[in-house]
This record gives sequence, structure tokens and C-alpha cells, in this order.
Amino acid sequence: MSETSTKTASPAACKGTYAFVSLGCPKNLVDSERMLGLLKIDGYRLVPEPDGADFVVVNTCGFIERARAESYAAIYEMLQLKQQGRLRGVIVSGCLAERQREQLIAECPGIDSLVGVFAREEITRVADRLIGHLDEQRAVFQPAPIRPLIDTDRLRITPRHFAYLKISEGCDRLCTFCAIPQMRGKHATKPIEEVVREAEQLAADGVRELIVVAQDTTYYGLDLYGEPRLAQLLQRLEQVDGIAWIRLMYLYPMYVDDLLIDTIAASVKIVPYLDIPLQHINDELLRRMARRVTRQQTESLLAKLRDCIPGLTLRTTLITGFPGETDEQFEELVAFVRAQRFQRLGVFTYSLEPDTPSAVLPGHLPEEVKSERRDRLMEIQQQIVFKWNRRQIGRQKDVILDRPVPDESNVWIGRSHADAPDIDAAVYVTGGKKRLTAGNIVKCEIVTFQDYDLIGVAVGKPRR
Repeated sequence: MSETSTKTASPAACKGTYAFVSLGCPKNLVDSERMLGLLKIDGYRLVPEPDGADFVVVNTCGFIERARAESYAAIYEMLQLKQQGRLRGVIVSGCLAERQREQLIAECPGIDSLVGVFAREEITRVADRLIGHLDEQRAVFQPAPIRPLIDTDRLRITPRHFAYLKISEGCDRLCTFCAIPQMRGKHATKPIEEVVREAEQLAADGVRELIVVAQDTTYYGLDLYGEPRLAQLLQRLEQVDGIAWIRLMYLYPMYVDDLLIDTIAASVKIVPYLDIPLQHINDELLRRMARRVTRQQTESLLAKLRDCIPGLTLRTTLITGFPGETDEQFEELVAFVRAQRFQRLGVFTYSLEPDTPSAVLPGHLPEEVKSERRDRLMEIQQQIVFKWNRRQIGRQKDVILDRPVPDESNVWIGRSHADAPDIDAAVYVTGGKKRLTAGNIVKCEIVTFQDYDLIGVAVGKPRR
């Protein structure tokens, strides 16, 4: 359900008002949208600001230190409003509530309820308890995992024309730097029929672009069907009426097989964009990270993908400063980035997570070394992207329009197949005499670029 397409509960039926703060990754955003949908169905009214609301839900991220700091800052801000009498209750949900329950209880005594990852379906009961004045003692909702969680009847907070489609929950990878399995549990595949049902509901609500997400997308199906089934799922999603683009995120290299590659290459809806987080390329560091893949395997896969999928955009993420990373190993990573020329790349400095295996590895590096290495990689990547942008001038690209440029007449911010929302670049589109609207897919001629973004002129007829 999108906020623009669902009916607001009448004042007489309204149980109370609430605000919502959603932090973290797209998988967490889907959880937020599910809780928003449940609260709406139950009669609660969403308001844009927490000041004056009955309660606020802060759906937190607990992945790395920077994300936890952002979550704590949001919680403290809401608690301050509560102390000032401008907000009645504070509910904290999500990964931080799952991972650091005792710490949150000790450091934030003003929190009314903690709702763990697998308790999100209880959000209306939590709200009822708060509104019903049963909040004299903090309530903690941390049930055992019920898998997989179903994500229908969402109140979407993305623009109406695109949505994230979460196909599984949890992860079995156990990478030594990652705490996600501790927060999200083991991998649990949603049945193909359920995922298709969710996609159909999203399409009926106006979605043109489905962005397929999971902790480990290519592992999809292994636990439920005994073999990877992402290709079969994609073949079913291809048949959903109304969907124009399907974008794939978070593909672990291990289960990208020939059937999956052929399915992507033959599809008319799957955009030629693959997000494959690699983290590093040195074999020793890959072993210490427990990535279960080698440099040779990685390079062979990347070459095969480029050979088989025309016009492919590859995105990856890397980590600098993993414990024990030597100068020579980092230089190997630098040479790899220069050689591969990824169109899209993000770099994170290693974040020490106390409850992960990498925390006890020898050779932890100073923060300044991690940051210097990240900055160097991003400087190299910037030049790669600028050269790629220059080559796009004069070409025509399909662009999906996200929103108008403020104070401009018929100028839009959109994305090509090479751009996922929020993490990649944009395409600025001038419509001229063509009447454009959000969600249109329009062919544009690229005329120039500014830094990471392309600038184009609409030359084709807008398509809905």
C-alpha cells in the first residue's frame, strides 16, 4: 500500500497518532513499511513530525558503529521530546533493539518498548499497550524467529513507482566481520508463490520498478528447495503485469550460475545492473573474511558477466583496513579496481564489531590508515566514473523519473539502468515540450555530465 493510494482512517476510528523514523538499509525499510501498514490497518494515523504525536517508532540499524551512532542519536532526540512533554511514548524497533537490548535498557531508560526484528508483527499490540496506559514498566518484545516474515499490506514510504521486494531473511554466510546473522538469524527463503504475490500487490499499487533485495540474494531457495532458485523466481517475476524494470541487489558471487546469467541476459525487464559486494580481492584476506571465494573465481565471474550481459553495469563494495591488511595487499586491491573499472563502487573502512570473529584477529589498523586507503580508492573510482560519464555523451538511455527539480519548469531527477535509488548517481532530464510525470520511463539523449550525474534531454515518448 502506498501512502498516496490508501484511505486514511476517519477521525472517529483513529486510535492515536504516531510518527515514524526509518533508518538503515532497504531490507530494514521493508520492515518499516510493514509496520506502517499494520498500524494503519489497526486505526493509527501517521503524522509527519513526532512533536505532538502520541508516540514515535524508531526502526534502528545496528550493522556498524556509524549506523548505531545514527540510531542512538535519533533515539536521544525522541526521548528529549518525551521529557519535554511534547511526545507521549517512544518505541524502538529493528536491528539495534535485537542486538543491544540490555545496553539500550541501561542507557535509555525513557524508552517505553523494545521491539526486536522478529517482533515487528506485534507493533500494533505494542502501540495498544502504550495508548492503553500499560506503560508503567518497559515492555520488551523479542520472540523467537518466525520465518519467513511476510511483507504484504505495506504502507510504502518510497515514491509510488518503485519498491523494494525482500525475497528472504537472514544469512548463512558468517563472514567474520559481519554481525547480521546475530541480528537477522539464519537464511530463510520466502516461497516463490509468496514473493510473486507481493510483487503483484506492489504492481497493482503503481510500482514500475522492483528492486530485489535480501541479505544474500543468490542464496535464495537453497534452504527451502535444496538448490538456488533465483533464476526461477525471476522468470516468474518477469510475468507480473505492470512491472517494467527489475533490479537485482546484493548478489553473493558463489551462486551466480549459468542459468541465472542466461535468465538475466534474456530478460526484457531485468535491467543490466548487478550489485555484487566483493569486499576485497586478496586471497589471504578473503580467507580471513571467510568469503569462500578466490580472486581467480571472482575475476572469471566478472569477465563472464560482461561477456554474456550486454551493456552491463557492475556495482561492488569494498572494505579497507581489515585486520592484517598489508600495504602490498592494499596495492593489490588498488590494481584490481583500476583494472576492473566498475561503473559503481562504494568503499567502507573496516568497523570493529566486538561480537564478530574478526574482532579477535591480530593486526588491527589505525583509523587514519583505514580512512586514507578508502579515500585513495574513491579518488581512483571518481576518475573511472568521470571517464565513463564522458563516454555517455551523445548516447540515448531509458530513464525512470523520480521527482521534479524544485523551482524548475519540467526538469526532473531520474535514474538510468545504471543507478539504484539513494546509492548511485542521477540523471537530470529536461522535458522540453513533453509532459513528464514521476514514474515515467522516457528515452533521453545525454548531452553532458556534472560530477557523478548525467544531464539529458527527453527525446522519446514517456511511457507509464
